[in-house]
Amino acid sequence: MSSEDVLKNATTLASYNVLLQVMFRVLTFLLNAFTLRFVSKELIGVVNVRLTLLYSTLVFLSREAFRRACLSGVSGSNYSWRQVINLLWLTLPLSVVWAALLVWVWLWLLEVPDPQSVPHYGSAVVLFALSGVQELLAEPLWVLAQAHMFVRLKVVAESLAMVAKCSVTVVLVVLAPKWGLYIFSAAHLLYTGSLVLCYVIYFIKFLSSEEAAKKRFPLHHVGDLLPSRANGEPLVDWTLARLTWSFFKQSFLKQILTEGERYVMTFLNVLSFGDQGVYDIINNLGSMVARFIFLPIEESFYIFFAKVLERGC
Repeated sequence: MSSEDVLKNATTLASYNVLLQVMFRVLTFLLNAFTLRFVSKELIGVVNVRLTLLYSTLVFLSREAFRRACLSGVSGSNYSWRQVINLLWLTLPLSVVWAALLVWVWLWLLEVPDPQSVPHYGSAVVLFALSGVQELLAEPLWVLAQAHMFVRLKVVAESLAMVAKCSVTVVLVVLAPKWGLYIFSAAHLLYTGSLVLCYVIYFIKFLSSEEAAKKRFPLHHVGDLLPSRANGEPLVDWTLARLTWSFFKQSFLKQILTEGERYVMTFLNVLSFGDQGVYDIINNLGSMVARFIFLPIEESFYIFFAKVLERGC
């Protein structure tokens, strides 16, 4: 693929991501406005700040370094997709370790909400962590899609998952508001499960199609998506593994800078749960420009530079 084609695809992906972010923010705002009629603002605060922070921390620390390293690694000429996929599957056991640690912190070190106003907190913590682990099942497929510029797959998958999440949340909030945090936990599990299902279905159909052969796709069978050892080569590329470790050390600082205000509210208890929910809604409105424009550009053009430029040793 030429540099011009990569640039065109990256620009298209950025445009789609902007539209996706706009849709997400509009749906989230409308969903919060609707659910506040049926549940307490304290419950919304726990979901939007504490549980969302658990999920985002788990997912970010488990996959961010692998994404950056693998997208950079496949820009060179000396790499094996078999080793890349093996490395990406390490995100799954890593996410299990992070999930166990973060669940322990969220249940035993942080203040537990009042069970009368925020019921089923303990179960919700476990289910949100489980949703993060579930999403990591699609990580090798996500990197494959991004590396080969399948620009519409991410948009379609995340759109369908978000619509399913919002629909289930609305139905359960109306029909069973007493379920409390179970409502949002089930909706989030459905969201991550829908993401994984969309990627799996797409690649099952794609690998058996003539388009894969025409594009000389490096994988040929569904079994190639699973970890395995190829003859005559290590299980993983250790140069890529060291690069992953380098990105992993940087990811801690990036996560703190990205979610700093939520960590302050969660660990220092400077606001009540109801005030945290109100603050989160206002903060999302204030950061619209960065989320709508700069974040999609950063994500899309990181792929462009990873495809065009080869990282030096």
